[in-house]
Amino acid sequence: MYPLRRNRRLRANESIRSLVRETIITPNDFLVPLFVVEGKGVKEEIASMPNYYRFSLDLLEGEVKELWKLGLKSVLLFVKVPDNLKDNKGTEALNPNGLMQRAIKTVKNVCPDMLVMTDVALDPYSAYGHDGIVKNGMILNDDTADVLAEMSISHAKAGANFVAPSDMMDGRILTIREALEDEGFINTGIMSYSAKYASAFYGPFRDALDSAPVDMIDVPKDKKTYQMDYGNRIEAIRETEMDIDEGADIVMVKPGLCYLDIVREVKDAVDVPVAVYQVSGEYAMIKAASEKGWLNHDAVMMEQVTAIKRAGADVIASYFAKDVVKLIS
Repeated sequence: MYPLRRNRRLRANESIRSLVRETIITPNDFLVPLFVVEGKGVKEEIASMPNYYRFSLDLLEGEVKELWKLGLKSVLLFVKVPDNLKDNKGTEALNPNGLMQRAIKTVKNVCPDMLVMTDVALDPYSAYGHDGIVKNGMILNDDTADVLAEMSISHAKAGANFVAPSDMMDGRILTIREALEDEGFINTGIMSYSAKYASAFYGPFRDALDSAPVDMIDVPKDKKTYQMDYGNRIEAIRETEMDIDEGADIVMVKPGLCYLDIVREVKDAVDVPVAVYQVSGEYAMIKAASEKGWLNHDAVMMEQVTAIKRAGADVIASYFAKDVVKLIS
């Protein structure tokens, strides 16, 4: 006897498949990372991230306008700081006329309704490429958190809607939240990189910002003392819940594809929006394989971002945002 219920009826053609599809990708899902550099008329392709660029402020204006026209309403800003401005304390990060501060104002001037989030960490400003202050071969937690709070205030003064601490120092969310409240920035949000793993997928990003840890005596060779061990699952829930208790408005899991189990567990455990960062290595792998003709670029891209959303992501930070939106529209 043939079955009375045939699941294939709901897969018969694209019209029915799209009608009953459970996970739908829209422009509202995306947070667009943008890399900013000093100079004028600069649009530099990142060698390890094909078709992704660093922009000087004048060309950043056009990029932001294009994103808005595509329906992409949120950006996450990163800056590439000249080597001569780097030190061990992130001094340049606190410059009210620094590149990040000017980038925030540039975006807001050209598109006031664009949601601006800013990277808060010391690695772009560090002579050692670390997310914190280095002393005697260690990363100083509390001293770093104090600087991150000052950075956050500086970004809020420039007009940032959200600050996004990506450093993984203990207690930094509370330090930042209290500092923002004390300065009257009660409506400035915090998107915390709550479960950021010490991943090998970050290489192209570090190329983009020249922010890899340096190989020197008395400098940690990697970030494993503060970013999470990728073998751990329960720790991610603990880290995330602590950040929420300290005042995080949005929590993030990073990277994406290899951590979808963590995304789902975090989503099930918390009652705030969950962001996922589809990182540079994930982007670069698709680009490289598609250039070789080994994968269908658009098909794999869509499958990955759909998997991230299906796992529970409310926000997807992705270098594919423009490509996806152009494809689905």
